[in-house]
Amino acid sequence: MGQGDVEGTDLGARTALAQAFASWTEAALDPARCPVRDVLDHIGDKWTTLILIALAAAPRRFSELARSVPDISKRMLTQTLRDLERDGFVTRHVFPTKPPSVEYRLAPLGLSVLEPVAALVAWAERSHPAIREARNRFDVGA
Repeated sequence: MGQGDVEGTDLGARTALAQAFASWTEAALDPARCPVRDVLDHIGDKWTTLILIALAAAPRRFSELARSVPDISKRMLTQTLRDLERDGFVTRHVFPTKPPSVEYRLAPLGLSVLEPVAALVAWAERSHPAIREARNRFDVGA
């Protein structure tokens, strides 16, 4: 079996990714201005992905988000929500109650990322046993 000859591997996706990478390399793209790094640096963060998934079902208040991702600190939740709002993935809605209540919703851009995130989550769930097995083999051999 050659490199990448994995059942279910889409040759078109591999080719497209290889061509994109080659064009970035040829263009000597400044890493600080790389759109892939810029976007995936935020989307690939574990908190961002979990918050996007939590907001996929419905808008949520801060406390609901904190409960749905129990191992995130309030400071990190606040920062991640600010980053998501800044990037246009989430909108923040303040209601004039006493005390004011705030609700977070996915913006159109946030909704548009759900399909690729769902595909990545499905892949992670399918691949997790194989990854754990590979880690165990590596750790034993190391």
